[in-house]
Amino acid sequence: MDRSAQAMERAGFPSSDSYDLPTSAKTFPDGAHYRVEISGVETPKVLAATIDEAKKQRVPLHRSISVVRGASMLTREQLKEFARIAHDNQVEVIMTPGPRPTWYTGRQIATPEGAISGLRMRGMDMVRHYLMEVQQCIDIGFRGFLVWDEGVLSLLNTMKQNGDLPHDIIFKVSIFAGHANAAGIKLLESLGAGSCNPVADLTLPQLASIRSVVSLPLDVHIQLWAAMGGYNRIYETPEIARVTSPCYFKMEPGPGLVMYMPWGTSEDGLAELARDKIRSVKNIIELVGEVHPQLKVSKQGPEDLRVPLPK
Repeated sequence: MDRSAQAMERAGFPSSDSYDLPTSAKTFPDGAHYRVEISGVETPKVLAATIDEAKKQRVPLHRSISVVRGASMLTREQLKEFARIAHDNQVEVIMTPGPRPTWYTGRQIATPEGAISGLRMRGMDMVRHYLMEVQQCIDIGFRGFLVWDEGVLSLLNTMKQNGDLPHDIIFKVSIFAGHANAAGIKLLESLGAGSCNPVADLTLPQLASIRSVVSLPLDVHIQLWAAMGGYNRIYETPEIARVTSPCYFKMEPGPGLVMYMPWGTSEDGLAELARDKIRSVKNIIELVGEVHPQLKVSKQGPEDLRVPLPK
C-alpha cells in the first residue's frame, strides 16, 4: 500500500481522499468562489421564465444548461431568440448538441447492462453530425457546449488550435462522462475542458482530492433527479463552496432526464420547475452567507462568461 501511495504522489496525485477538507485557495477570475447553473432550460420561454424568477428573487443566474433534448429540436428562429434573451441578460449558455446515443442510432446504452459501457459517440458519422450542430450554434452566436466523450473533447480543442473553431468557445464535460476521481478530471483538464461535472454522489473528501490537482471549475449537483438518486445537498453547500471553489452549484430536481425530451414535461411545466430551481438558489446563497460570509457568489454577468453574441 505504501509503494502504491508513493507512486501516486510521484505522479502528482493525492494518494487518498482529502479527509482534512482543506479550504480551496482558487477562485473564479472575479474573485468569487461559486456560481449558479440551471439545467433543463429547453426553450426561449423557459429561459425567459428562469431569468424573470432570478430577478424577482434578486439572485444571479450565471449559466443555463440548455436544450438537453438537443439543439436540433429547436428551429433556427428559436435558437436566435434563445441567444438574444441570454445576451440581453448576460447569461452564459451551454448548448447541448445532438445527436446522442440515447436519442439517435445505437441503443446499447439504453439497456440495464449496456449503460455500464458509458455514453460515448458511436462512429465518426455521429461525431460529424455533432460537430455540424456545434457549428450551426456558433454561427448563431453560442459560445459554450456540452461534451460527454473525451475523444470528442480532444478533437474539439484540436479544432480550436487549428483555427477551425473560435478560440473563445468553451466545453463543459457532462456528468454522463462518468468521471469521479482526481486522475480522470485532471485528464479532462489537460484535454481542454472549461469545467467538469463529476458524478453527483461524491463525498466532500473525494471532491477535495479532485480540487487539489485541478484548477478548472467543478460543476457540483446540489439537487438531482429521482432517476439518478434523487437527493438534495443544500445543507452541504457552504462546505462544498469552501472546499471546491471555484464551483458551479447545479440545480436539477425532478423525475429524470425524460422530462426534457419532446414527449416529456410541457413547456409550461419546465418553466415552473425552473422557477422552483431559482427559489432553491436563493436559499443556498442565504445559507452560504450565514455559514461562511467570506465566500462570494459572482454578480450577474461576470466578464469571463461566454455569453451568446447573436449575429
